[in-house]
Amino acid sequence: MSATRRQILARTGALGAGIAFSGALSELFPGTATAAQNLGHGGYGPLVPDPHGLLDLPKGFRYRVLSREGDPLRSGEGPVPSNHDGMTALPGRRGRVHLVRNHENRHNAALPVPTVEGLTYDPAGKGGCTALTLDAGDRVLAERVAIAGTAVNCAGGPTPWHTWLTCEETEDKAGTNGYTKDHGFVFEVDPSDPRRTGAVPLTAMGRFQHEAIAVDPHLGVVYETEDAFLKPFGLFYRFLPEKPLGGVGSLRAGGRLQAMRVPGVPDLSSVRDTGASFDGVEWVDVPDPLAAGTPIRLQDFGPKGITHAQKLEGCYWGGRCVYFVSSFARGAEGSAADHFGQIWRYDPARRRLTLVIVFGPETDVQLPGESPDNICLAPSGGLMVCEDGNGAQHVYGVTRGGEVYAMARGRQNIGTPEEPEWGEFAGVAFSPDGRTMYVNCYTPGTTFAVTGPWRRQAGERAGDRVR
Repeated sequence: MSATRRQILARTGALGAGIAFSGALSELFPGTATAAQNLGHGGYGPLVPDPHGLLDLPKGFRYRVLSREGDPLRSGEGPVPSNHDGMTALPGRRGRVHLVRNHENRHNAALPVPTVEGLTYDPAGKGGCTALTLDAGDRVLAERVAIAGTAVNCAGGPTPWHTWLTCEETEDKAGTNGYTKDHGFVFEVDPSDPRRTGAVPLTAMGRFQHEAIAVDPHLGVVYETEDAFLKPFGLFYRFLPEKPLGGVGSLRAGGRLQAMRVPGVPDLSSVRDTGASFDGVEWVDVPDPLAAGTPIRLQDFGPKGITHAQKLEGCYWGGRCVYFVSSFARGAEGSAADHFGQIWRYDPARRRLTLVIVFGPETDVQLPGESPDNICLAPSGGLMVCEDGNGAQHVYGVTRGGEVYAMARGRQNIGTPEEPEWGEFAGVAFSPDGRTMYVNCYTPGTTFAVTGPWRRQAGERAGDRVR
């Protein structure tokens, strides 16, 4: 696919949708066995309005509500917390699936993660994670607190040893907003046995406004994004563990935190052309990873400075490279240029950074399709992108061939009929066998399991092969 070819969303089932992108989509999916063996080549047709008013899907697909905020946790520990955000799906025994779900609760959250002895970091923190255990038919077998007492748990990422690294998107210190401990850390969560990991901050991985992580499965390097909305914007980090790929608890041994410097590029938003590459990327040691006196992004990285970017969010590993998302950039807020979303690829072996995708819409930010957030690889061999912007909220698919299509649209209006507002999507993930897509609506907090003809070839009827 040409690096300058434009793709415009045509079949969304949503009137006036305007998502667009430019870039070489094939670069996003190298070395993935799932992508190579599956058959999907395009979208699945228009979205069908849901008579229950929750989730619109293409014909042939259906959803199950797994969990909703305010309902009782199966464990009896309290109500399901609010603000469902990042999530992962990890394999369990006998075909079971473990969902680990973040709750991006701030100090004033109405439905906090219940505190549980041995799993609580700071009793004043209202964020954390819950874990759901599902059988092969996506029926909920268990639902419980996996970690509590953290704050603003936004995203994170899975490890090669099947745990979840949950990230605090805050820099609040003890004494702020009633907290009794410093926040802004990464915590490891084992969904099969939460007490095995407890509530221990991985302090060597830095204290900053964490968003997401991705682990290099070959070398064990952990890449981290920083979601800093206001200038000075966030940094892209790598963590070099003392015990790389050491399994559960190994990241507690510490390591070295570094920030990315792209020579001659102080702000990634200034790069406009897809395919633009920068060799000789440098990694600079972070002076004070705990940010005891100064936030990391404000620290002195020497006369060459450091590379910043607004709204660094999703992060994942594909092939031998790490990909990360800048959700948007706005010149009015201090960025060097405007954009509605970028996806970057960093190749560690070549020390090369490449801009591979730029998202639209081309004209109107109020149209669907701007501000990509959580991303994951899909059974079709493409990408699923959670939208976090204005207007109606969607999960969009991007195929290997470059087609963009709407996979789901939220129907839960949290505004008024006169001024509608829809909860964003977050935490999109697929079951290990690729048969189910799990996704959260942020508010009102709802976790869905979506099944249907994921491997349908182009041209098949939408109702074929529905399990």
